[in-house]
Amino acid sequence: MAAVSETIVREYFEQRGFLVYQPRKYVAAHLSEEQEIDFFVVNPQPKGGGGPLPFVLGSDDVPRLERAVVVVKAWHTEIFSPAVLAKEQDMFRFVDPAALRKAVRFFGGAGAVTKVLVVPTLPQDEEARHQSIELLRGKGLDAILLFRTLLAELVASTEPNRNYQKSDLLQIIRLLKNYDFLKGPQMELFKPSRAPRKPSARSSPPAASSSSSGEGGGAA
Repeated sequence: MAAVSETIVREYFEQRGFLVYQPRKYVAAHLSEEQEIDFFVVNPQPKGGGGPLPFVLGSDDVPRLERAVVVVKAWHTEIFSPAVLAKEQDMFRFVDPAALRKAVRFFGGAGAVTKVLVVPTLPQDEEARHQSIELLRGKGLDAILLFRTLLAELVASTEPNRNYQKSDLLQIIRLLKNYDFLKGPQMELFKPSRAPRKPSARSSPPAASSSSSGEGGGAA
């Protein structure tokens, strides 16, 4: 599942024009997974914007990133609730100065590096969601991205009539859309409602004839 999730994240950033580098292609035996940075991403043409970035990034916010380290947590059966985050303290080791030395060497020079965590979902309850965000922010993270945001963007931007032979992920999305297994939210929103079915001739009552009326309809 981790490899699939990382593929989704890579495709998302590459489609947004980022240069993506994965520092390792193997599982490091001497380090726990939580200490590893999954991707270094660089935006050659960052977009300006007023004010600081929100903590929960949307697709419109991502192009404003310039340089970032990205860590993917593919716990798709888990909600990042305060209780879950309190138990998983090791997952925040990648923001420690020692773990970020790789980023300093990779990016070089001065300039801020945004620390981004990609997570499945946050609690729906407003208070629990706020607590989770504050806990993540307090651990040194700069922003988080939800998998729903990534997947929605990939589905919306994949065209059924294109052949994505260099990307298995986009090719699968394209085929699912081509055979009507996936439809974008915008398509569904403006989809015309189905016209009511016309009653068939078999089910409609027979029309009354003039001979059956009371005006001269009797037999001679």
